[in-house]
Formats: sequence, C-alpha cells, structure tokens
Amino acid sequence: MPATILVVDDDAAVVRPLARFLELEGFTPVTAANGLEALTYLRGGGDASVIVLDLRMPVMDGWAFRREQLRDPVLAQIPVVVLTGADQDRVSEMRAAATFQKPYQLADVTTALRQLCSAS
Repeated sequence: MPATILVVDDDAAVVRPLARFLELEGFTPVTAANGLEALTYLRGGGDASVIVLDLRMPVMDGWAFRREQLRDPVLAQIPVVVLTGADQDRVSEMRAAATFQKPYQLADVTTALRQLCSAS
C-alpha cells in the first residue's frame, strides 16, 4: 500500500506538480490549502505517513499548524518535512524531520520522504 503524503500549501503552482510527482514516485498525495484544512483532515481520521508543510499560508500558517500538531499525541507522531522560501533562521523551531529551501529539487524531497516512510 502506497504511503500517504499530506501536502499542506496554499500555492497551486507548488502543490500540483509536487502532488503529480509524488504520484509518479508511488506515493498517495493528499492536499490541504492551509493548516486548518490539514488538521480537519487528520482529526477526521485522514491518514498521513509524512506531512509536507509550507510555512506561509492564509487561515492557519505552518507555525500554528505545527504547534497544534505537537499538542496532539497521535498527530505529533507524524514526521514533518518543511518546504520554505522564508524564515530559514527560525526553521529549527519547527522540529521538522527535514527542511528544504525553495526552490528545491523534487528528487531530494522524495528521497527524504522515502527514508521517513521506511523508518515509521
């Protein structure tokens, strides 16, 4: 069964190609346009082996999402990969499994996702 990757990003120009690439690499991508959508999906029983998270989004940004995720003992176990174009100096606060600066190489992100999926 393919691992489900939850992609949380409000930029369709990022989400569409990333989701398509993940599909081609054998993952099952699920997308959310902001942190609140992602939390609703996860708390509603949605599955995710890894969360790919943007930091700057409307409604609920990546910082707020990660705080909420870490407060929930079940959701806190899901590793997070941060994709960011900003806030590099504060990314360590996210306690992410991996961080990639935009523009990133899709192959590098995929390698990190495979490692995280096999570790869980």
